[in-house]
Amino acid sequence: MARILIVDDSPSQLMGIRRIVDKLGHEALTAEDGAAGVEAAKRELPDLILMDVVMPNLNGFQATRSICREETTRHIPVVLVTTKDQDTDRVWGMRQGAKAYITKPFNEAELAEIIGQLLPG
Repeated sequence: MARILIVDDSPSQLMGIRRIVDKLGHEALTAEDGAAGVEAAKRELPDLILMDVVMPNLNGFQATRSICREETTRHIPVVLVTTKDQDTDRVWGMRQGAKAYITKPFNEAELAEIIGQLLPG
């Protein structure tokens, strides 16, 4: 069982993604904005992070960059899960250190496949 941090400012999105993570048999941790997500990543050291982009305080691109550059968290794969569907957004997200980029609305199988690919072991 892996520990997966879900960072999203939408309660309904958090609940929906958490349901998928639970269904896959993993432990879901949550944070409601980018700044809280960075802090939770440092404190909890999850196995994977699912990160929204459009959030208050610190957006997902900024939070991903922070997590991927921090010595203690850089090993944690980050998946951006967002409504931003332009090619430039995808390229920018990957440049910040994201390992994958999924656009909302996504299907459960797609998210499950990416989670499976990125989890260690």
